[in-house]
Amino acid sequence: METGVMDVRVAELLPLVEGTLLSGDPESRIRGFASLKEAADGDLTFYADPRYQKQLLASDASVILLPVGTKDLPENVVCIAVTDPSHAFELVVEKFGLQPVPFTAGLHPSAAIGKGVTLDPSLVAIGPNAVIGDGAILAEGVTIGAGAFVGPEVKVGRDSVLHANATVHQGCILGERVIIHSCAVIGADGFGYVFEDGRHRKIRQAGIVQIDDDVEIGAGTMVDRARFGRTWIGEGTKIDNLVQIGHNVVIGKHCIIIAQSGIAGSATICDYVVIAAQSGVAGHITIGSQATLASRCGATKDLPGGKTYWGYPAVPMQDEKRMQVGIRRIPEIRSHIADLESRLEALEKG
Repeated sequence: METGVMDVRVAELLPLVEGTLLSGDPESRIRGFASLKEAADGDLTFYADPRYQKQLLASDASVILLPVGTKDLPENVVCIAVTDPSHAFELVVEKFGLQPVPFTAGLHPSAAIGKGVTLDPSLVAIGPNAVIGDGAILAEGVTIGAGAFVGPEVKVGRDSVLHANATVHQGCILGERVIIHSCAVIGADGFGYVFEDGRHRKIRQAGIVQIDDDVEIGAGTMVDRARFGRTWIGEGTKIDNLVQIGHNVVIGKHCIIIAQSGIAGSATICDYVVIAAQSGVAGHITIGSQATLASRCGATKDLPGGKTYWGYPAVPMQDEKRMQVGIRRIPEIRSHIADLESRLEALEKG
């Protein structure tokens, strides 16, 4: 059961979820919420995927949100029909679940504020042991969590949040409503070296990272600064935990990049691209708008937009599926060839 303040009658919940009571007592009380599998007596849950039909019928939940038109209802459970069970459940969680810490302006006494910093102490929140470098600019509503580092000359836009121990290095620019989760590093040096005289000589990385409005970057993700110019994350893009983005990469608007993926230097990811978990994009290539790279995909050359790709090297999904079917048939084909060779040998001897 989720923790939180919740003790509400089913009848009171119906207007919130815009639901219709299908079965059960409207006076039943809900004291928590959980997944279909983990819900216990007193919990609310939801059912939206036919693959979980067995879990639905076996659930110990007291109240279940169901799609309109659901036929097989579990016994002894309050069932509520809604247009979108997942969204309706989200509304309940937002109202009764764990609430975000409210914004409270002020500078913690242990925070280190550099010279020439632009901020209004009555309009920003700076947590314990945070460091704000010289010349940084923090707009109204910015939250800097405990132990976070904002480097010299960094600009952080209105209502942006750096969670505890996040790092934004010198000169980087964050737009409005940007969220940087814990242990993410924005603006570390790009991985640039040239091999000379038997050694790897470091190439100075003199550019910045620019992150546009409404971008969210997950915990432990690294976005390297450009060698020159900028590494650029476009408006509305969401990046999961543990993603590596190399120097001078350009990512368009409203992309989704999922955990453990890597994008090599100077690649261009156009708008509305989805990159699934553990995928890789080679440097200096372009992934077209509205392309999707399926999980563990390896993009080695330019890929046109509007298609779904899979495999290494990445090819259109249907082509990769056919190749996978062919690979699985290799033992059968080898056996068949051996049988034919054996028959041919017998005929030649015959």
